[in-house]
Amino acid sequence: MAPRLDFSNWWAKDTRKGNPVVVTMENPNFSVVEIDGPDSAFRPVEKSRGKNAKQVTWVLLLKANRAVGCVAWLATVLWALLGAIKKRLIHRQGVTLASEKLGKGKLLFRVIRVFLVTALAILAFEFVAYLQGWHYFNNPSLHIPKTSDLEGVLHMVYVAWLTFRADYIAPLIQALSKFCVLLFLIQSADRTVLCLGCLWIKYKKIKPRIVGDPFKSDDLEGSGYEYPMVLVQIPMCNEKEVYEQSISAVCQLDWPKDRILIQVLDDSDDESVQRLIKAEVTKWSQRGINIIYRHRLVRTGYKAGNLKSAMGCDYVKGYEFVAIFDADFQPNPDFLKQTVPHFKDNPELGLVQARWSFVNKDENLLTRLQNINLCFHFEVEQQVNGVFLNFFGFNGTAGVWRIKALEESGGWLERTTVEDMDIAVRAHLNGWKFIFLNDVKVLCEVPESYEAYRKQQHRWHSGPMHLFRLCLPAIITSKISVCKKANMILLFFLLRKLILPFYSFTLFCIILPLTMFVPEAELPMWVICYVPVFMSFLNILPAPKSVPFIVPYLLFENTMSVTKFNAMVSGLFQLGSSYEWVVTKKAGRSSESDLLAVAEKDSKTMNQPQIYRGASESDLSELNQIKEQKEAAQVPVKKVNKIYRKELALAFLLLTASVRSLLSAQGVHFYFLLFQGVTFLLVGLDLIGEQMS
Repeated sequence: MAPRLDFSNWWAKDTRKGNPVVVTMENPNFSVVEIDGPDSAFRPVEKSRGKNAKQVTWVLLLKANRAVGCVAWLATVLWALLGAIKKRLIHRQGVTLASEKLGKGKLLFRVIRVFLVTALAILAFEFVAYLQGWHYFNNPSLHIPKTSDLEGVLHMVYVAWLTFRADYIAPLIQALSKFCVLLFLIQSADRTVLCLGCLWIKYKKIKPRIVGDPFKSDDLEGSGYEYPMVLVQIPMCNEKEVYEQSISAVCQLDWPKDRILIQVLDDSDDESVQRLIKAEVTKWSQRGINIIYRHRLVRTGYKAGNLKSAMGCDYVKGYEFVAIFDADFQPNPDFLKQTVPHFKDNPELGLVQARWSFVNKDENLLTRLQNINLCFHFEVEQQVNGVFLNFFGFNGTAGVWRIKALEESGGWLERTTVEDMDIAVRAHLNGWKFIFLNDVKVLCEVPESYEAYRKQQHRWHSGPMHLFRLCLPAIITSKISVCKKANMILLFFLLRKLILPFYSFTLFCIILPLTMFVPEAELPMWVICYVPVFMSFLNILPAPKSVPFIVPYLLFENTMSVTKFNAMVSGLFQLGSSYEWVVTKKAGRSSESDLLAVAEKDSKTMNQPQIYRGASESDLSELNQIKEQKEAAQVPVKKVNKIYRKELALAFLLLTASVRSLLSAQGVHFYFLLFQGVTFLLVGLDLIGEQMS
C-alpha cells in the first residue's frame, strides 16, 4: 500500500476544525470557559483567570500556615538554644571546662574578658545617655556643648568621654582597621587569582597525564611494564576505630605481591590496641600479603619519628617509592596504578599527591563546613600551585614519594609537628617537582566534634609558623629562582599562614565590635558585607552543593579565627603548644561499598562456622581475648561536651556590640554582630558539632 502523502496540515495549522461549543456551569463557584475548537483547551490561560474568593482564601491560609510554621521553628530553635545555655553554662550538666594548658591561651582570654567588661560598662553608660536624650553619638559631625550648657556631673563625664574617644581612641582604631582592610584586600586578590587559575585549568582541561597505557602489553610473554618496588606505610597511634578498614584497603591494592611491602607503623601505647592491630596484620599475612608490623619502644618525634624509624630499616634500600596513608585513609585498589606511572621518564618528579574524599561530609553542620574548606584547598590551591609552580605543601598522606627525593632532602625531621610541610619545603629547595592529581581520590574522615577539629586546626596553624622560623634562612640562601623564593615566603607562609588568621580575628572579632562604641571609626559596608560574601562565594564554588551553607560558612570561619590566631602566635613565638601533637579523634566511618562488603562477610560467617585448625589452647584464648576487645571497642562512649571560654567571651562581646548598634539604628551591623555572636555562642557551648536531623 502506497504511503499517504497529505501535506495539507503543513499550511493549514491555523485552520479551526469542528463547531464552537459553549459550556456553562450552573454552579456559581466555577467560572465559565469557552472552548472554541478542540485545541483551545490546551492553550495557556492567564493565571489570574478562573480564581474565586474561596480559592484565594485557601491560598492565603496556606501562606499563613507556612509563616506560622516558620515562626514556630524559630521559636523551637531559640527555646532549644536557651535550654542548652541553661544546661551547659548555668547548671554545668554533662560538660567540662576546656583547659588552657599554656599562658598564651589564658592571656588571650584575659584580653577578651577585659574588652567584654569595658564594652558592658560603655553600653550601660551609652544607654543612660540615650534615655537622657543625649544623642550626640548619632550625629556624624559631633557637637560638643559648652560648659554653660552642661547639666550635672554625669553629663560632664559623658562629654569628656566623647572628647577622649574622638581625639585618642578613634585614630588608633582607624589606623589598625585600615591596616587590616589592606591585608584583607591583598588576601582577597590572592584568592581571586587562584580561582581564575582554577577556571583556566578547567577551560583548557590541563591535568597531569600518563602517556599511553603502561599496563597494556602487546607482548604475550612479557608484562610490558616493569613494576617498581613500592613501600606502603600506615602510621597510626591508638586509633582502634579505623585501623581495620585502613589495613584492609591497603592490602587490596592492585600491585604484584612480590613488588610491594606494607609497613604498619604502630605507635600505640595502649596494649589492647596493639594486640588488635597485630592480629589484623597477622590475618592478612596468612592470606599471602607481604605485610609487617612495627612498634617502637621509644616513641619520640611523633609521626615524623615513626616514619624516620621505619625508613631506617635495611630492607627499605631495595625500594624506589613509598606511599603513605594515615590510619583513616582507604585507597582504591588502583591507587598505585594511577600514581606511580607518573614517575616514569620524569626523573625530576619527587611527589605525586592525590586528593582526599570524605565519607562523613554530611554527618553534621561541622563536617559540611569542613568539606567546603578542604574542597577549596585541594581543587583550587593545590591544583593551581601544582600546575603552574610544581610546588605545594604535602598533605602528609595519600601521596607517593620517590625515596631518593626524601633522602636527598634530609629525610623526616622531628623538629616540627608539620613534618609533611617540612619535607615538602626542603624537597622544593633541592629542585624536586610535585604534581597533584585532582581526579584520584582517597576516602578518609573529617573530625565530627568541635574539640577534635579545634585541636587539628591548632596544629595545622602553629606548625607552619614554627617551620617558617626554621626554614627562612635556608629559603633565602637556596639556589632556586627569586620568584620561587618570593612565592614561598610572601604567599605560601606569610599571606596564607600568618596574615589570614591575623586580619580575620582582628578585623571581625575585635575592631568591628569596638566601632559600635567608637562610631568615629566605623567600617565601610563593603568591608563588612560585600567583600566577605563574595570571597565566601568563591570558596564555596568547588563544592556547589554547599551553596545553602554560605552564611554559616562565613560566620564559622570568623569564629575559627580565634583558634587559628592563637595557634599562629604560638608557633611564631615558639610557645609550648607549637610542639604539641594530639591525634585527631576518628569515628570509624565506612563508605557504602565497605558496608556492603561487611554485610556480605557477616552473612558468610553466619552460614559457615569458624573452625580453628591446629590452634593451641593458648592461641584460642588469645583469639577470644582479641574478640572481646573488639566488642568492647565497639561500645559507644558517652560524649562529654566542653565549654570554651574564649569563644563564649567573644560571643557576649559581639552580642553587647549588637545591642549598641541597635541603639544607633545600624541595621546591617546589628544583624551581622547578632548572627556572629550567636555562632560564637554555639561554638562556645560545643553545639556546632551536634547531629543534624
